[in-house]
Amino acid sequence: MIDAFLFDIGNVLLRFDFALALKKLAVESAVHDPAAVLGQIERVKLAYEDGQLGRAEFLRETRAVLGYRGSEAGFIAAWEEIFEPNAPMLALVERLHGRFPLYLLSNTSDIHRDYVFRRYPVFARFTAGTYSYAVRASKPGAEIYQHAIRAHGLEPARTFFIDDLLPNIETARALGFRAHHYHHERHGELEKELAGLGI
Repeated sequence: MIDAFLFDIGNVLLRFDFALALKKLAVESAVHDPAAVLGQIERVKLAYEDGQLGRAEFLRETRAVLGYRGSEAGFIAAWEEIFEPNAPMLALVERLHGRFPLYLLSNTSDIHRDYVFRRYPVFARFTAGTYSYAVRASKPGAEIYQHAIRAHGLEPARTFFIDDLLPNIETARALGFRAHHYHHERHGELEKELAGLGI
C-alpha cells in the first residue's frame, strides 16, 4: 500500500534546459560559448546546490568566472528561466492531491526553488519538501533521503518516489522506497504502474 508520494522536480514535474540560461549569460560575458560557460561554472553551481555556497557567494563567484557584465537581476532572471511544465505529470499531481500527502525531494538551489514556487501554482499542492541547498546533502547520497524520511515522517516501503536519474532511484530502492525511474517520453509507464497499485 502507498501512503505518500515523493517527487523530484527537474525533468519530472518540470523539464529544464540550462542551455537557455547559458545562451543569455554568454551574450554579456567574457566567455561567449554557452558550452564553455557551463564548464567554467559547474563547480560553483554544484557547490551552491549542495549548500556549500550561499546565493551571494554563488553570484559573485559565477559573475567573476564568466566576466559577466550584466546586472545581478539580469543574471538571476536568466538563471531562473530554464523550465517548462511537464503537463502529464502536473495533471497527475492534481489527481493525487487530496488523496495522498505529496512531498518534494530535489537537488536544487534557492534561486530555482523560489522561482518555481512563484511561477507554477502546482507547487502549492505539496505538503513540504527537502532541498539539497537547505540540508547540505544531495542525491544520490543517502543522507538527503534520510533527512526527508525524518522531516516528513515517511515510511519508505509505503512511499512512492519518482525521479529521472537511475543512481537516485537505486539509492531510494536500497533505502526501501517504491521507486519509479521516470522519463517524460514514457509517462504512460508510470501511469500503468500506479494503476497496478490501484492508484
